[in-house]
Amino acid sequence: MDSVADLNHWMMTEGRCSGDPIEVVSYFCSSLRRAGVPLWRVNIGQRFANPLLIAWGVVWTPEGTETYDVTHARMLTDGYVGSAFEYILENQRPLHKSLRKLDTKKDHISYIEFAEAGGTDYYATLLDYGDGSQHGCTFATQDPNGFAPDHLELIEAAKSGLACALEPVTMRKSTQSLLRTYLGTGPSEAVWNGTIQRGERKTLEAVVMFTDLRGFTALSEGSTEEEILNALDGYFEVVVQSVEEKGGDVLKFMGDGILSVFVIQSDRERNHKCRQAALAAMSVLTELAALNQTRTNAGQLPLDIGIGINAGQVSYGNIGSPGRLDFTVLGSAVNVASRIEGLTKTVGGRVLATSTVAEAAPDLFAARGRHRVRGLNHPIDIYGLIEATLEPNSSQ
Repeated sequence: MDSVADLNHWMMTEGRCSGDPIEVVSYFCSSLRRAGVPLWRVNIGQRFANPLLIAWGVVWTPEGTETYDVTHARMLTDGYVGSAFEYILENQRPLHKSLRKLDTKKDHISYIEFAEAGGTDYYATLLDYGDGSQHGCTFATQDPNGFAPDHLELIEAAKSGLACALEPVTMRKSTQSLLRTYLGTGPSEAVWNGTIQRGERKTLEAVVMFTDLRGFTALSEGSTEEEILNALDGYFEVVVQSVEEKGGDVLKFMGDGILSVFVIQSDRERNHKCRQAALAAMSVLTELAALNQTRTNAGQLPLDIGIGINAGQVSYGNIGSPGRLDFTVLGSAVNVASRIEGLTKTVGGRVLATSTVAEAAPDLFAARGRHRVRGLNHPIDIYGLIEATLEPNSSQ
């Protein structure tokens, strides 16, 4: 590096346009090392605008660079409370701390761990972005003499370029993570890639799964608001995790109902996606049993559900008004899945499917006879998931 000006120029041009946080941070740290700053470990923390993830970051060492995510729950732990990141954000000033002669009873665990790994000195400072948000970066060294004043001056002089390169990356990651949180992986990618106009949608094949919570009205009448929300959160978590683990997307929460899809990209995928949806339903029942055991032990009512699965052609995309859009799936295949879920109340069994789905996983389903489905002109064959195949914590 010839000068800080050269480093900042690269950050504001090539770095900003690269969109690669690992490349940006690696270049930044390597340049500072060439300039004489004895870096051993650097952590660049970026704050998220997201209800599930509060931050992400990049950790650099001479051996390699990697990214990480931070949940809201982790921010409440000792990993953050009392850390350098908390200090600089709360006090709005950098922190320079020697890692020698630490007090194990008073100093934060991160300082202790760095010192045990050979760290001698530590510096933390703020990154300011154009939207007014603030982020943090920390620098540790193993140099016996620690950081000299000119080392810290170099870091402070170069951090504006780093902020310029990382701000667009952070903005993109925040937007993408929000889309994933509220739309699911598949729909969020479609919207991110430009499927955003009203009426813009495409026809495709998919397995549709409707999940509905049984007895929700009775549960609501006999529970507090907090108890209801806790029950819904537990139920939603079970379904979302099961669907996503089997390659599906949870597209929509509708009160206590959940709409999920397993998109079929080609004819060769049809049987596989049908089976994955069946396995997802099986996982839901298994995990719900575990959740109910916890609820019963806590003196709470167990939860019960109904699931309907169908496969066919759907219309996938945006509907709504000029000022408010919804990303969803429509079509007869969706309607049939919803109405089959409703049959669980009369036919019996918590998971029912059409023949298209059941024939792709014959070992998991048994015939439940022919039944009329509202909207269809003739009865259709209905199949029920063989719940005897369920095992606790099944990994199928």
